[in-house]
Amino acid sequence: MSEAPPERKRCWTSSDPAYIAYHDEEWGRPVTDERGLLERLCLEGFQSGLSWLTILRKRENFRAAFAGFDPERIARFGKRDVERLLQDAGIVRHRGKIEAAIANARGTVALRKAGTPLDELVWNHRPTKIRAAPKSLKDLPPTTPESAALSKELKRAGFRFVGPTTVYATMQACGVVNDHLASCFVRAEVQREIDAAL
Repeated sequence: MSEAPPERKRCWTSSDPAYIAYHDEEWGRPVTDERGLLERLCLEGFQSGLSWLTILRKRENFRAAFAGFDPERIARFGKRDVERLLQDAGIVRHRGKIEAAIANARGTVALRKAGTPLDELVWNHRPTKIRAAPKSLKDLPPTTPESAALSKELKRAGFRFVGPTTVYATMQACGVVNDHLASCFVRAEVQREIDAAL
């Protein structure tokens, strides 16, 4: 009788296949396009006070409700759209977070028109000094000087629900930093993707 293959080491454990796939295939891999970054900033804002798994399970509904996170289209949303979204059981129905997503889309358009697109702004806040790979999740800071600086820039551009903690979670999710644990089986692969994207 053959032995079962050893369990791959991940940053966190979950029995949910979607959460495992998110860790293995998406979290920490570089996101360098405007729409992808806007989506993750908005979803991290919606996640505030909730579990990420809740947001992950509703992500396709969010994409449908928010026009695929096309900043130009969301920027045109008005009061009627806010009321429509507050009735949409497929997303998190929180007026402040819905209005923040619309403000963030408007901020994204404004940044682009001002000559510093969202992707450039976010990636310009990549740490210059690379930290050692974290050994446990306890080694991960909730914020960094870079996330605080980016948060300030985003707020200046009209973004909302983008405090330093939310911004740092976005930076982690989008590969601006590689916070996969040292023991994680995808850490090296993720780092190669980040290096290739720069």
